[in-house]
Amino acid sequence: MQYSFDGFTFTSDLFALKLRAEDDKVRRFSSSTVTMLAPLLFLLVFALVPHSFGAQLPNQNQAKEPPVAANGQPFPWDRMRLPKTVTPLHYDLSIHPNLTTLDFSGVVRIELDVHEDTSTVILHSKQLQISGALLMAPEGVKPLQVLEYPRFHQLALLSDSVLTKGRKYEVQLEFAANLSDSFHGFYKSSYRTSSGEVRVLASTQFEATFARGAFPCFDEPAFKANFTIRIVREPRHITISNMPKVLKLLSCQGGLLEDHFDTTVKMSTYLVAYIVSDFLSISVYAVPEKIDQTAFALDAAVKLLDFYDDYFDIPYPLPKQDLAAIPDFQSGAMENWGLTTYRETGLLFDPDRSSASDKLGITKVIAHELAHQWFGNLVTMEWWNDLWLNEGFAKFMEYISLDITYPELQVDDFFLGKCFEAMEVDSLSSSHPVSTPVENPTQIQEMFDDVSYDKGACILNMLRDFLTPEAFEIGIIRYLKRYSYQNTVNSHLWESLTNKWHSGDELDVRAIMDTWTLQEGFPLLTVEVRGREVRLSQERFLKTNDPSLTEGFLWQIPLTYMTSASSTIHRFLLKTKTGVLYLPEEVDWVKFNVDMSGYYMVHYAGDGWNSIIKVLQHNHTALTSNDRASLIQNVFQLVSVGKVRLDTALELSLYLKSNRQPLSAMIYTLAGCVSQGYIVDLFRGLIDRQEWTDSGSVSERVLRSYLLLFACVRKYPPCLNKATQLFNQWKDSDGNMSLPVDITMAVFITGAQTAEGWDFLFEKYRHSMQTSVRSRMKTAMAWSPRKDKLQWMMEQSLHGEVMKTQDLPDVVVSISKNPHGYKLAWDFLRAHWHTMIKKFDLGSSTISYLVTGVTNQYSTTEMLDEIRSFFGSLTEETGSEMRCIQQTYETIEDNIRWMDKNLPLLQAWLNKRNHRVPHEDL
Repeated sequence: MQYSFDGFTFTSDLFALKLRAEDDKVRRFSSSTVTMLAPLLFLLVFALVPHSFGAQLPNQNQAKEPPVAANGQPFPWDRMRLPKTVTPLHYDLSIHPNLTTLDFSGVVRIELDVHEDTSTVILHSKQLQISGALLMAPEGVKPLQVLEYPRFHQLALLSDSVLTKGRKYEVQLEFAANLSDSFHGFYKSSYRTSSGEVRVLASTQFEATFARGAFPCFDEPAFKANFTIRIVREPRHITISNMPKVLKLLSCQGGLLEDHFDTTVKMSTYLVAYIVSDFLSISVYAVPEKIDQTAFALDAAVKLLDFYDDYFDIPYPLPKQDLAAIPDFQSGAMENWGLTTYRETGLLFDPDRSSASDKLGITKVIAHELAHQWFGNLVTMEWWNDLWLNEGFAKFMEYISLDITYPELQVDDFFLGKCFEAMEVDSLSSSHPVSTPVENPTQIQEMFDDVSYDKGACILNMLRDFLTPEAFEIGIIRYLKRYSYQNTVNSHLWESLTNKWHSGDELDVRAIMDTWTLQEGFPLLTVEVRGREVRLSQERFLKTNDPSLTEGFLWQIPLTYMTSASSTIHRFLLKTKTGVLYLPEEVDWVKFNVDMSGYYMVHYAGDGWNSIIKVLQHNHTALTSNDRASLIQNVFQLVSVGKVRLDTALELSLYLKSNRQPLSAMIYTLAGCVSQGYIVDLFRGLIDRQEWTDSGSVSERVLRSYLLLFACVRKYPPCLNKATQLFNQWKDSDGNMSLPVDITMAVFITGAQTAEGWDFLFEKYRHSMQTSVRSRMKTAMAWSPRKDKLQWMMEQSLHGEVMKTQDLPDVVVSISKNPHGYKLAWDFLRAHWHTMIKKFDLGSSTISYLVTGVTNQYSTTEMLDEIRSFFGSLTEETGSEMRCIQQTYETIEDNIRWMDKNLPLLQAWLNKRNHRVPHEDL
């Protein structure tokens, strides 16, 4: 799944905020999943300096007291995880949704395989009304007693006879419920036509633990089974599901139709999907008035499926692969087998109205979801603690696949940003290992974050670089073929990747990778060069004042390095706390972590950083753009923990004045560490060279988009004047003038600064059927200086009529980055907390994105106290134990330390260079 808020809310506009979700369904929040530049863009455009404004839930695997069913009887099971006494083999599921009354009813018959004698079957059900339960045994049909235990979302089916080990049985359950008004389970979605008519549809989102809200089932990934699905509908609607339709029958009730779908392959419940709607289709489904925006997605899906068929050496297992754009969708996309679902912004593309970053983002999210058809669907993690086996791989494969199928997108330019984002979270003591024990649904939801997605992808990239791409691909194919239609754990992957090494010795992949997946954080490698001797030491990189939290960590680090004497990449596996390398000759400089292929930071002790500064200032092309970006990122992160002086980092950044094509990742780091005025000055030459057109490569177009936007937001006169002129011309044409797509954000956000301009944008937003255009308009409106407009936007997004509720997180976080709205956003989050956790689900990447996005710019003890007071007043049931809250505390504490220590140094350094900065720019 492309998790939004990965994750990030996967919106295709250039400035969608990191959610993050994903997965690829992404964090995804990264989200989305969104373009790789989304988090950078907001940091660059909307952050006012680092920070100028001012854990796991306890194990609930076992009931604390003997469980009591809803009717007062003892409940026969006290664990959150289901017993393995019986397992499902096949579900025969019949669903009848009513899109007028907004409810549904159904019958499910489950074939069971009995592994131990038992008279009790435990399975999942959440807020379903169970009206009948039967046991189909060889000796006949018998009624079952039903007990419900809502706390664990469980049903107990009690038989008066024993189900015998080794035999097959069937249970049948009748059920009914309302369509969910959230974004998960079997839920209601709606859209407004160009004529203003509101139309309703119903769609599913079952990952991670929401299938149980749609039908009674064994809702854990290891309980794989086959599914045969039938759906009753009105003739005005269509239905789609995981498999092709094989039969359409006229139902006996009021002219209704019943669609029968072919039986699925063996799969987990979270991958089941069905939609009842009035969509049109060209194999990509969308609302009728947007079907002309689906051609690009269809072409991309065909190319990517062909690539994965070849790369994995396993043909796509199903007879069809549909893609559907859902008007209401919380995350970025979801990998349901044979029916992947997406936000409209994650799938729909208009060649005349969509930007270069839209194209990049849409292609990435499709690549992510289709990679899941093998990684996740064909081979599935046994339990959610290893979610990264699904999401890390899908995130990683986005870049592998697009590098081959869409080389013009230059995705390598954006991968570093994923590692930087992961390190931001992973440098906190509240981070978690890639593979983390989880039990309850809230803990499971919290796994859909940057660690599972982005860190997972980055350590896979490190391993691929170390093993060689060829050996890595052979191991991956071995893994997929060996465990097809099964469930796996970490060790299965490492065994498949273990092979005889060049010398004939066997490389212990598991020993290496366990250090990266079973402990949180990442290493800081300190390098000190003394003549030909290079001394190495490793420690955990952690933004904390407590040194005890860095003790006991040790990684096996696949080191790479090059020197001034040779561009050859040397490799060395550091298994110990310290080590020594000997160079064949003395050198002027040494650069470790070549191209930042490794997930670690490097500190050059002694005179090391000065040597790096010299090479960058005199011959920066001696290092690749990835190397230069990693140096910028590393040095400013080291400032934050007191390893390097701020003026040293700033001196290093000066080389960027002569660098015509800086990687976005470089500016990502600078935006959080120095004044925005300094960045304008640093990149003035590059900004002045930008043309207000859509010419150039995707990377050049994306760079142009955010540089011009950044310059306009920071009121750089040449950009501000040009954007104002274009906005007025566009407005005078009643929006009919064709603006270059990639510069529309700069134009819209400039126009939104006046009340008249904001009102005009809003009218165009209301009537536009172009999802990417609407997304850019919405972001621009969130940058208004009018507090009444900002408050109104948040309230309307909450109500969901004028602005969709799925966009509420983006709106609130966007406003939190606005200097006129940051306190409004925090107050709104507090006031509507209980509504939001009900709508978006406790522990979700969306809630995490809201919490961290709204608070991470604060840097005063007063605001820290206020935030602690609010979150401290919550109960466990309303989120007090969520990991994102602890991350918020740590981030603000780090901001306070940074400001106290570095703000005077920053001002002095800027003043020394006659670059005086107004207070509000700091």
